[in-house]
Amino acid sequence: MRTIGLIGGMSWESSAEYYRLLNEETRRRLGGHHCAPSLLLTVDFAEIEQLQRTGQWERAGVLLADAARTLENAGAELILLCTNTMHKVASTVSDAVRVPFLHIVDATAQRLTSRKVGLLGTRFTMEQDFYRDRMAEHGIEVVVPDEPDRTLVHDVIYQELTRNRVEPASRDRYREVMARLVARGAEAVILGCTEITLLVDQSDCTVPLVDSTRSHVEAAVDLALS
Repeated sequence: MRTIGLIGGMSWESSAEYYRLLNEETRRRLGGHHCAPSLLLTVDFAEIEQLQRTGQWERAGVLLADAARTLENAGAELILLCTNTMHKVASTVSDAVRVPFLHIVDATAQRLTSRKVGLLGTRFTMEQDFYRDRMAEHGIEVVVPDEPDRTLVHDVIYQELTRNRVEPASRDRYREVMARLVARGAEAVILGCTEITLLVDQSDCTVPLVDSTRSHVEAAVDLALS
């Protein structure tokens, strides 16, 4: 099995989910005491968040590309960027290494059977083109929440989930946001931020929820075992 390199820390809460799911999926497939050979490099989310907020995406891409090179030099044979939002700079990261880089949108699209889907994520993921355009390459139409729902979804991520706070009131409000996406024709909803699975699950929505974190992990194990 190839060694998987994880660029984490965005946030550490979701990176811990990556590590758990990666090893659970490996053991499910291989049995016994098997776990996934992996390397985790944790960046400082405070620095990344400040670069996001101030629009310094190029600088953020340089930092994450450096992280990818460090992982490759340490022995990683494929790279995962453990965040949806920072896939805005995915090409900068993938161009920095020789080993495969597994894009989270491609992995998520492979798990979708619906052609029109709702998307929950950070404001950057919901409003900018990088996520929707890549989904469109897979023939998938993306619907995002209207305002003020986008602000709600974004604020819960940054003010609660990335600070390890899971609030029942926010779960209720996310349920309402997802219901409005379904009313607009969404046949499934992508949990397009790696922290959202800490808050909601399939019982909170009337259409299939597609977890980008789990999709990314499953695709990584596919590739690592191939």
